[in-house]
Formats: sequence, structure tokens, C-alpha cells
Amino acid sequence: MGADDEAGDGAARLAAIVPPAVLALIGRLVEAGHAAYVVGGSLRDALLGRDPADWDLATDARPHRLVELFPGAVYENRFGTVAVRRDAEVFEVTTFRLEHEYADFRRPHRLDFGDDIEADLARRDFTVNAMAWGRRPGEPANALADPLGGRADLDARLLRAVGDPDARFREDALRMVRAVRLAATLGFDIEPTTLAAIRANAGLVAHLSGERIATELEKLLGAPRPSVGLALMQEAGVLAVISPELAAQRGIAQSKVRGEDLWDHTLRAVDAAPVERPVIRLAALLHDIGKPATLAEGHFPHHDAVGAQLADAFLRRLRYPRTPAEEVVHLVKHHMFVVDQGATDAAVRRFILRIGPERLEALFALRRADDLGSGADPDDPDTVAFRARVEREIHAAHPLDRGALAVDGHDLMGELGLEPGPRLGRVIDELLERVIADPGANERGSLLLLAQGILADMYEDAVDPS
Repeated sequence: MGADDEAGDGAARLAAIVPPAVLALIGRLVEAGHAAYVVGGSLRDALLGRDPADWDLATDARPHRLVELFPGAVYENRFGTVAVRRDAEVFEVTTFRLEHEYADFRRPHRLDFGDDIEADLARRDFTVNAMAWGRRPGEPANALADPLGGRADLDARLLRAVGDPDARFREDALRMVRAVRLAATLGFDIEPTTLAAIRANAGLVAHLSGERIATELEKLLGAPRPSVGLALMQEAGVLAVISPELAAQRGIAQSKVRGEDLWDHTLRAVDAAPVERPVIRLAALLHDIGKPATLAEGHFPHHDAVGAQLADAFLRRLRYPRTPAEEVVHLVKHHMFVVDQGATDAAVRRFILRIGPERLEALFALRRADDLGSGADPDDPDTVAFRARVEREIHAAHPLDRGALAVDGHDLMGELGLEPGPRLGRVIDELLERVIADPGANERGSLLLLAQGILADMYEDAVDPS
């Protein structure tokens, strides 16, 4: 099949899968005398047979004209994007653009609106994102516009920068991070000249905001095998800019999978984490981030505690949302928990209290990914048995926090004359410890008697601290 036949075949398939609302938008713009095209990642994904997350359009109509043509449309930003509602969905329609110099490797110094699709496509990042499907006024049917060979690269599963890759990456350094993310999520190779340009310009990633990097990292971790993109990040020097601590894992020996180092282990663990659990995947990426800094005579003492601090600093740099960031740091801090089959029931309850009942399932999921990344049995009998004990203790509904005690601070103040303050808190904490050791002691009368004894011991310690 020739190139023209392939283009025609692609256009025919697009006509069958582009949503009616998008076809209606193109038709309305063309009727009003404007060119209109589906562009970008939505077109790329459609040609690949993937379900586009959204459908983006480009047109020569200026933003104010779009607002006139589509009542209720909203002009979103200075880059010429207008949000248009159609059939209960919102579509982004952007005016053709001509970009000029970039002042800070992130944003264009100035932006002019253009009049033709070819110039608009020429400013895009990769050839597979530089195709368009639609038509100009007077043209009989929608057709595929592919002036830069994007369809051939799509068929070859190749990611190639538009034009001079050095120029593209100096314009917007995020394109380098996006390249490795797309390679992982689409299963593409990066064309050699484009990959060489990433290596040469990797240092420019330091100019990017944490939020932009975090967005790309989140998408990368959602790939079937994030290791593909992460390995490319390491190889191209991008990882050393984003996280020197993770980049330092390369070359550190691990007594796990024969012939593999610490970075290989991390990649295996990330791939093993559930794709539908982004917090677990991020925790798997960061769980051993503290090892390079703690390496001593072949061991990594306290790497979990150090790693939690480094993970926290990394996520703060990337301005990750607070709640998932705290969950990840907590998982990194506790991922080295010990499975002790000889532990007493009280010790198991203390473990539950230390981790938090609501976070135990995630911790075991991380341990499973860690085991798989180590080449170990993810269903190790000891771990399975320990988890079963944990679950039994939780289902038994034994008191595991202050709120589950049969007395509270008001009871202790009323019955024993205690005043609010640190001493009251110490008594309550000691009562909780006694109840964790013996759940049967969680009865009001028993706890008040225990509290009296605790107060007596505290008084004796104060009188005779020796």
C-alpha cells in the first residue's frame, strides 16, 4: 500500500471513530469560513487504535470569533485556547499559533496567531503529534494533513522531534521529559538524533517547575512498564537533574537478582507495583532512595528513615499534593517492617497502631512489589501468615487508639482530679499501652484503677528519680 493509500485509509478510519460532537464542531467552523482540524495527542491515539482521553481542535478562527460562534464558550488563556461545550462535553479549540523565541526554556517570549495548519504543526514537539485531520472551507471532505511524516513514524513506532531537536528542546525543556514518558506509555523508541539531543540538553530540565515535572512523572508511572521511560531518563541524564539521589542508584551492588544493581531493583519494583495504584508505584520508585546516602561496607543502615526524609524533600520540590505525598513518605519510612512469626498478639497490635490500620494494605502491596523487584517470592509464607495475623487483630476490633478506650480525659479529670496537660496525656497513653497488651482490661472501672496506679508510680518517680 502506498503512502497516499495509507493516508486515505487513516482518514476513512478517523471519519468512523471521531465523535459526532467533534465532527459537528469542525462542520460549524468550516460553514463559518474557517479551517478546522483535530490535532495533537488525540489524533495520534486515534490512529494507533487507542481511546483518546480528549479531543483537541485547531482553527484559524481567533479566540474572540470562537466565542461569537459558540455561545457560552470560555477563552481560557493567552495561548488562544477556548473551551467549547457540546453534547455535555467540553472541547478545547485553539487558534493556529506561530511561536517565537523562548525566554526561559519553558514559555515562548511572544506568541502570534497564524492562518495555516502547516505552520501550526511545524511548531509542535514530535512528528507523531504534528498531524491534523479536518479541512479548509471549500474542501469536500475531512482529510489527514501530515507535512512532517508523522504517520510513517507512527507506523514505525518512532518518536522523532519536529525539525532540529536541539532547537525544540531549548524552546521547552519539558519536551525531553515528555519524550521518555511517551516512549514508555506508547511503547515507542526514540529516534537516535532526538535521543542524542536529549542527552546534550538534559541540564535544561532544571529550569522547569516542579508541577510540570510531577505531571509527566505521574503519567509515566501510569504506563504498563514505567521502567522503559525511567531507564531512558537515567540513560539520557534527565534523571540526574530531576533526582540526583535516584540517579546515584546506578552501579550500587545489590545481593538480589544476579548481575543487577540497585537501580535495576528499583525499576523492577516499580513495574511490579499495581498500575491502578499510583501511590504504590511512586512509593516503589522512592522506597530505596536513601540507600546511596547510607551505603557502608555493603549495607544500608537506616536507609528507610533517611529515605523518608529524601522522599519528602523530592516530593516537596515537585510540589506533589499533600495527601498522596504524605502517604508515600509514610510507606518509604516503614517499608522495612520485620515479619516476626514469634511476635506476641500485643506486638502485632502495636505494629498495627504504628502503621495505622488504614495504611496497612498499601504497605503490604509495597512489600509485594519490593519482593518481586528483588526476585523473591511475593507470597512468602511468613509474610502471608503475618498479614493474616494482622487482619485477624483488626477484625477483632481490639482498642488500638485513644478513642477506643472505655475512659477519656474528662473521666480522668472528674474521677481523679487530674488537670488538662502533659500528665493527663501520659496517663492516657499508658492506659492505651496496657489495653493493647490486654484488651480485656478495657473496662471503665479497671481503667480508673489502673490510672490510679499509674499516677502513684509517676509520683514516686518524681520524689525519687533514682
